[in-house]
Amino acid sequence: MISIGSSENHPGLSEDSTFNHWDTYTMLHTERNYAGMFFSLICVVMFGLGAASAVPASTPKKIDHFEFIQKKLIKDGFNREKIKRLYRRPQVFFEAEGATLLFTYSEAKLNYDQFAADGPIDKAKKYMKKYKEDLDRTEKAYGVNSRVITAILLVETRLGSYLGSRSTLNTLSTLASLMDPATRTEFYQKIPQDKRISRKKFEKSAQRRSKWAYKELKAFLEYSEQEGFDPAEIPGSFAGAMGYSQFMPSNILTYGIDGDNDGSIDLYTHADAIASIAN
Repeated sequence: MISIGSSENHPGLSEDSTFNHWDTYTMLHTERNYAGMFFSLICVVMFGLGAASAVPASTPKKIDHFEFIQKKLIKDGFNREKIKRLYRRPQVFFEAEGATLLFTYSEAKLNYDQFAADGPIDKAKKYMKKYKEDLDRTEKAYGVNSRVITAILLVETRLGSYLGSRSTLNTLSTLASLMDPATRTEFYQKIPQDKRISRKKFEKSAQRRSKWAYKELKAFLEYSEQEGFDPAEIPGSFAGAMGYSQFMPSNILTYGIDGDNDGSIDLYTHADAIASIAN
């Protein structure tokens, strides 16, 4: 006990030192506060240790979906530094959402009669008038009727008004990456259940499509290099088709024509798309 107003229980104080009631109360109150703070600190530390022990010692390694195809591209002769630099860019990523459409979509179910309606036909006639010079020059050079060329453009992209907004590089890289079994397994789970085919059918289809996509990816990178285009900035369909004529990259390398003689084959220009279709 601390004796109020007495110094005998406080040997460190001189005889004439005294404590009034308020001094003693303050001292006791402060000691209790420190004790409470110390107890709270212990609780926080113990809680933190408990929470830390609940976290797994290690987390599963994240799959690098494009590691497999990068090694394959480099092995097939593409520049190592360029490939590594390209796939490190933030806009280059695994594009599962669009690529899954290739396993759930059927062109045979499209209503092609829609293109013979009055509206589309009127637009086609206006297109032929607008690009008459390019169509006439191409028809003379290749012997392909302008109406046939226009009809193809109408069906493929509604005369260039619908091109697709997905990255061609991401689409082809994602599909090509399905050559890797681990990536195939993850990709299969991303297909909506109500549209998911059996795992057996998927495996067969994915292995076939991934080989095709890898061939197209190589052609796409060759084409981009040839024309000086940024491969990460070229839009296309969910299957990787490009331009007003919706050519796959291998077809651009085979049939692409510089229709306007500007030194570049660019299927996002009408003259080149028209000439390439005719070719």
